[in-house]
Amino acid sequence: MQIVVAGQGYVGLPLAVRAAEVGHRVVGYDVDTHRVQQLAAGQSYVRDVDSSRLRAVLDSGAYSATADTAALAGFDIAVITVPTPLRDGVPDLTFIESCARTLGEHLRPGATVVLESTTYPGTTEELLLPILEEASGLKGGVDFLAGFSPERIGNKRWSFETPKLVSGIDAKSLDAIKGFYDGIFQTTVPVSGTKVAELAKLIENTFRFVNISMINEMAMLAASLGVNIWEAIDAAATKPFGFTRFTPGPGVGGHCLPVDPMFLSWKAQQELGVPFRFAELAADVNRHMPDYVARRLVEALNKRGMPVSGSRILLLGLTYKYNATDLRNSPSARVAELLIDLGAEVRGAEPNIPDGDDTKLNVPRVDATLDEVAAADAVVLLMDHPRFDLQMIEKYATYVLDCRNRLSGVNVEAL
Repeated sequence: MQIVVAGQGYVGLPLAVRAAEVGHRVVGYDVDTHRVQQLAAGQSYVRDVDSSRLRAVLDSGAYSATADTAALAGFDIAVITVPTPLRDGVPDLTFIESCARTLGEHLRPGATVVLESTTYPGTTEELLLPILEEASGLKGGVDFLAGFSPERIGNKRWSFETPKLVSGIDAKSLDAIKGFYDGIFQTTVPVSGTKVAELAKLIENTFRFVNISMINEMAMLAASLGVNIWEAIDAAATKPFGFTRFTPGPGVGGHCLPVDPMFLSWKAQQELGVPFRFAELAADVNRHMPDYVARRLVEALNKRGMPVSGSRILLLGLTYKYNATDLRNSPSARVAELLIDLGAEVRGAEPNIPDGDDTKLNVPRVDATLDEVAAADAVVLLMDHPRFDLQMIEKYATYVLDCRNRLSGVNVEAL
């Protein structure tokens, strides 16, 4: 089939390449011309897609990248994988709206449009469908098909083995969407409607968000009570049922966890006039975790007779999670900002950000060498990337605030 994947980011590019590998003719559409140029040159900027795989589907002619809307004509299935950020607590769906209008202009009878972007329940039927109908002059469920299938990326071990939820605006749409994803994913899981699939995605991420927030707050309480939270978590995790292990850290970042639960919070307030208290409380706890990290570091320096102002501090790991290459909403950036405001001389080591992307970092960039570690008055391990030499850090750092419980020694203090 002729497939369009609109949005060639961390969701869209892996899907587009996989669809091309299984035999579809795929157009990867993106409004970012720089991205398109990179893709056309066979250079992948997404961790889950090796450049060799990208070049293979380019060379075979099964995949092409474009910013030209004319290339979208004649598609059988179009998948929307564009960002859905929050702006001051309000869902920003302008990327979906713009993409829907563009696809609607090329929509033909019998074609299918699938939304994968995370959003609040009702978006597919209440927002996407009317725009497609207005732009195309066609009727959804009569002239064309549509549905929602939430992305579930972010775990390289599972990838396309992750069960894929699929839904449609009607039975015929569900059959078409399921048929498409059956050829790409190992397992598909049909649900009764688009709102169910939309809510299911929010349940997944809110579950993690709330539990991470809970263990972060518990870590703060445990420290004040003189209890080792990490040992307590290990002890609790020996229970073989009724418990899921979560660990504390400097806060929650990225493009999903701090954003997605607030979609449901906003929808509940707008449509029902009630708050989603768990999500709002979790958001409040996580917003203040960088403040807690900075406060712990200030207290540790004070105990050593050193003011934070003028101290040389090395932050290790600035991405939002372990081994990631993404800085979006990273709590590490807030930790750096707080310490700089207190007068500290802050440096950051982030081996997962390629050379040339230094503008994305808000602190001077250094490598985590022995000299840098030894010269710092304090080292803060924010993300325990595998490229960090933990043994060297243990041996040569004057003091370490370990937010990941990976280090030991008299000079190490766990969060």
